[in-house]
Amino acid sequence: MNMIRKKFLLLSSLMIVFLLSGCMYPGDEKASRENPYEEQIGTIQNAVNAYKENNGGLLPIKTRESETDQYIKYPIEFSKLVPAYTEKIPSNAYENGGIYQYVLMDVEENPTVKLVDLRIAERIRELNLRWQINGKLPFKDPVGENVYEIDFETMGFKEPLKVESPYSDALLPIVVGGDGHFYVDYSIDLNRILQEEKPDVKEGEDIRHLLSDDFPILPAYSLPYTVNEQNEPVFMKSK
Repeated sequence: MNMIRKKFLLLSSLMIVFLLSGCMYPGDEKASRENPYEEQIGTIQNAVNAYKENNGGLLPIKTRESETDQYIKYPIEFSKLVPAYTEKIPSNAYENGGIYQYVLMDVEENPTVKLVDLRIAERIRELNLRWQINGKLPFKDPVGENVYEIDFETMGFKEPLKVESPYSDALLPIVVGGDGHFYVDYSIDLNRILQEEKPDVKEGEDIRHLLSDDFPILPAYSLPYTVNEQNEPVFMKSK
C-alpha cells in the first residue's frame, strides 16, 4: 500500500511540473512574439537586401492598391524570402502567429524593414463591425478639421476604446474622420517628442516621421499631423 501511495504521489508531482511547464511556455512564447527584436528586424533587412540584389532591384512585397495607407502599403511576402534568403519567418510576425506585420518603407530610395502593430488594426476592425451593425456614423465633438471624437455610447460601448501606444506607456484615443474611417490619435506621443527632443519641424510638414524614422513600429492607421504656432501637434488641414 505504501508503495502504491508513493507511486501516486510521484506521478502527481510529475503531472504538476508538466502542467506548470506547459503554462509557462506559452507565456514565454508570447513574450518572444510580442517583442520587436532588433535582431529579427535585422535578419529580415539582410534578406530583403539580398533578394533585391539578386532580382534586379525587385522587392519581396505584396501588391496593394495605390491609395493604401503609406504605412501598410508594402507588406513583406515571406514566401519570397524563406528559405532562400532567411531560414524562417520571425516568431513575432503575423504569418507565424505573432502580432506584427513586417512591411517596407522608403521602397524607392532605401527599402527599410518596419513593423505594424496588428493589435491596433484589430481595434479598428472592431469599431468598423459595430458601425456596420448600428448603421450610423458616431460623430461627436470636433478635435480637428474634419476629425471628430467618437460617440462610443451610441455604438454600444460602456467606455471609449483606446489602444496601447507602441512608443510609450500611454493609451491612445481613437477618432473618426469625416470620411467615416477610424484612426488612432498619436498626439500624446508626438507632443512628448516635440517637448522633450525639440526637433526642427515646421507648420505644414507632416510630423509623423518623428515616429516612423526613429522607431521600429510605424504610426499606422493615422491621419497626418503638423504643428501649430505653439509647436503642438495638430491634425493637418485637408488640401
